[in-house]
Amino acid sequence: MIRFAFAVLTAALMIYQPDVHAQSECADPFAGGSLQFSREYWDLTDFCLHSVPYNEIRSGGVAPDGIPPIDDPMFEPVTLASEWLQPQSPVISVVIEGEARAYPLAILIWHEIVNDTIAEIPLIVTYCPLCNSAIVFNRSVNGETLRFGVSGNLRNSDLIMWDSATQSWWQQFTGEAIVGAYTGTLLDVIPSQLVSFAAFSEAFPDGQVLSRETGAARAYGRNPYTGYDATLDPFLFAGEIDSRMPATAYVLAGVIGDTPIAYPFTTVAARGIINDTVDGRDLVVFWQSGMVSALDAAQIDESRDLGMAAMYSRVLGDQTLTFSVDASGAIRDDQTASLWNVFGAAVEGELAGSQLRLMFAAPHLWFAWAAFQPETLVYEG
Repeated sequence: MIRFAFAVLTAALMIYQPDVHAQSECADPFAGGSLQFSREYWDLTDFCLHSVPYNEIRSGGVAPDGIPPIDDPMFEPVTLASEWLQPQSPVISVVIEGEARAYPLAILIWHEIVNDTIAEIPLIVTYCPLCNSAIVFNRSVNGETLRFGVSGNLRNSDLIMWDSATQSWWQQFTGEAIVGAYTGTLLDVIPSQLVSFAAFSEAFPDGQVLSRETGAARAYGRNPYTGYDATLDPFLFAGEIDSRMPATAYVLAGVIGDTPIAYPFTTVAARGIINDTVDGRDLVVFWQSGMVSALDAAQIDESRDLGMAAMYSRVLGDQTLTFSVDASGAIRDDQTASLWNVFGAAVEGELAGSQLRLMFAAPHLWFAWAAFQPETLVYEG
């Protein structure tokens, strides 16, 4: 049984700059109680502009920023972070122009959003626990750097964010504004990976790790969603669950060309490597053990080993590589037998120093991916 420990029970850019004081005139969407959340917080939101039916949006039970985002993040070196993080601790890894940062889910599970800047690029690091979706976006829109928060609302159980400039509502799963002046605008995705602290530390020994000094009193390291990834009934999900997999099965999923596809973690873990071609793109899925689930045991670091998965293009220069796992469990390419890590970097052999191109595919819970991508393929081997 799921035990929630606190109240969290919870395309291109538009060509104009929204006037945050302008409101369209239309029928009041709050009339008759069709919306399940209070209007008192949303004095700037233009509710006449929306791209999804309002009946798909549900209150998660908290007010805007009742789950507080981190607006002034502080960081510490890997050596200091290792005093409280374990090798198996899950972190979101972001690398921009050689600057590497890790955002532990031990912290993100309590805040869901970090407004940050790396190498002068403003970004938001987001994590929706109810969908296990860790996605990073550029938060610059029309030349303006936006500050994002947690709206308190959900769609398909997924976090709906809001920006403080226009109070538009943004779907975390897609990065698209679905209500308000920015409706239809898409945030640019910034490449990121969900990996273990040990993997991050080994690859980026000089990297920086988000500090627990957040200004908020939270039990960092504790999981307020104990047992959630074993439920068959996701919280506040009203849609039909795709029966091809259990609701909270983990998948590595993305849209390749025009084709949405999901790779079950169980399949990827059993194989170790998947060489595939989707919509004419040659790709490979790497898997490595050593990272725990954030949604299992009451203490995250005591959870079961979920492993980590990432997707890369197999094209390197003018050749297309194939990969396999050797007798020791290491990842090697079949062409040169060079050794590769989970970050898609060759660390030994003829191709040492080479880097595969990371493709946008992220770990999600199956029910959420299938809700947003109902036509998705499922890799079956």
